[in-house]
Order: sequence, then C-alpha cells, then structure tokens
Amino acid sequence: VTVVGAVDASARLEGVLAARVRRDGGKATRALAEGVRRSRGRTQLRAVLVQGIAFAGFNVVDLAALHELLSLPVLVVARRKPDLPKIRRALLEHVPGGARKWRLIERAGPMEPAAGVWVQRAGLSAGEAQALGKRLARHGRLPEPPRAAGDSSPEACVS
Repeated sequence: VTVVGAVDASARLEGVLAARVRRDGGKATRALAEGVRRSRGRTQLRAVLVQGIAFAGFNVVDLAALHELLSLPVLVVARRKPDLPKIRRALLEHVPGGARKWRLIERAGPMEPAAGVWVQRAGLSAGEAQALGKRLARHGRLPEPPRAAGDSSPEACVS
C-alpha cells in the first residue's frame, strides 16, 4: 500500500513524498522514516503528522521510535476518538503480531483532545500539540498536511 505525505510550509504545499507499507505489516515506522529522510524538503520539516497511528489496516507506527529516528516531534491526529476496546479485540483476535501492535498503541499514550481533533504525541507537550493543530488547521479542524495528502487513503504527513 502506498502511503502519501504532504510537505507543508507556510500555508503552501511544498512537496509530496511516498512510501510503501504492507497491509497489516510491521514496518510502518521504518518506511515512514525512510520516506521522510528521502524527501527533498527534509531540512524544512518541523514536525511529522500522521492521520491515525496505523497504515494499511494494522501496520502500527511506533511514535517514540519515529520521533527518535527523525529527531522531530510526531503527532497522530484523528477526527474522532477511536474505539480502543474494539481495536484491541481486532488486533488480538485477528491480526498476526496483534499483541505487539497493541503494545505500540498503548505505549503511544491516550488520545487527547487538541484543537478540535484527537491526538497522540511524541516529542511535544499537550500545549505544543494544541498550538500546532490550530496553526495547521486552515480548512476545518483537520491540520492541512493530512488533509492535503488525501482523506481517502492512509497517509503520513509532514509539516
């Protein structure tokens, strides 16, 4: 599955990046980090925003590892608070490696309300997440990079 990213700078789309991940795989963190590193806009990046913590089904991003690999704050955004008990059941009952993937979700911390969306974060405070969300939400509540990358597919978005 192709994961698409939008590089946003000062209210302008500066570039697009792409990475490939396997459905329900286990290398979303690595693929995302490599895609960001290969981006020509890498030096402009101030944060990585991802719409949802998992790509291509349940290929879960390790927020702490991504933050460490890129030395950038990482913010997961979601329009609605996810049904975590339902996600846990699905992972543990139907997905290979589900227990490990559930631990990554738990390690990312609880979803918190911020700037009209729900977030999880690594490398930034709740106040910084709130400010970043407000600054990047120019056409509704969803920050512009995830919105620009496209709502119809999983995406990684950088700003």
